[in-house]
Amino acid sequence: MILAVASGKGGTGKTTVAAALARLWPTRRIAVDLDVEAPNLHLFLAPEVTGREDAALTVPEVAHPERCTGCGACGDICAFKAVLAFGDFPVVFPEMCHACGGCFAVCPEAVFAPGRRLLGEMRWGSAAAPQGERFGYLAGEMRVGEAMSPPLIRAVTRRLQEMLAAGGGDAILDAPPGVSCPVMEAVRPADAIVLVCEPTPFGLHDLDLAWQGFAGLGVPTGVVVNRAGGGGAAGDAAVEDWCAAHRLPVLARLPFDRAMAAAYARGVPADAVSAAARAAFAGLVSRVRALGAGEKMREACHGGI
Repeated sequence: MILAVASGKGGTGKTTVAAALARLWPTRRIAVDLDVEAPNLHLFLAPEVTGREDAALTVPEVAHPERCTGCGACGDICAFKAVLAFGDFPVVFPEMCHACGGCFAVCPEAVFAPGRRLLGEMRWGSAAAPQGERFGYLAGEMRVGEAMSPPLIRAVTRRLQEMLAAGGGDAILDAPPGVSCPVMEAVRPADAIVLVCEPTPFGLHDLDLAWQGFAGLGVPTGVVVNRAGGGGAAGDAAVEDWCAAHRLPVLARLPFDRAMAAAYARGVPADAVSAAARAAFAGLVSRVRALGAGEKMREACHGGI
């Protein structure tokens, strides 16, 4: 099972939930930080990193400028104007390249050769669970100045598939926030999605946007309401009504709790705040696993701390 933990906006508690699920998951698993623009899952899992590798994108380089005839085919096919011919002088802007390969295909004189643009770094290792066993950890982080995160997300996802093929088990993906291209790339391999929201007008609006984006994927989806009570009774009721109207199960209601916020500020995983918190997140793990297995959720399964 590959589970994606996502949200319609940043700051809802997505990483908090992903870290707790990864720590309490009962089977072999890998926690994956796909929020490559601002990865922070490591702050709660404190992983031991045992491997690192650069991730790069194949971009064109002008290898044989003397061959250029100035036909302009390379510039015509490039939607992002990453390659142009000024007369018979070809120029490549690698930071604008989306690596489609079109310029290689249409250039009749083979002016271009494969080059390399550094996207960022992948790192992997393991983290400790409360029971003492260790579980896998994988993350990507973009280099400063890189504008495109989806290629790095794809590279991390490929590494995840290799790790799962070699060792088996499940994966818990901490997806980027929002509903843009990076998020859609991150959740694409998921067998189930958990949407973390907060019961405020903005939170509900962004939850609705996320659902519109993910509904077409056709995978089981559930909702975790974080900071329940923080938006008042009306806020909680609005989220509940929205979930009922869209037939999405509320998997957990995590209360607006000062102790939880203080623990977050210290980098303490949410499941370690109290015995009640651990029990609630353990129940969430069970409901999420049932969701991924396609089991029908019942009202009796809904819960919080």
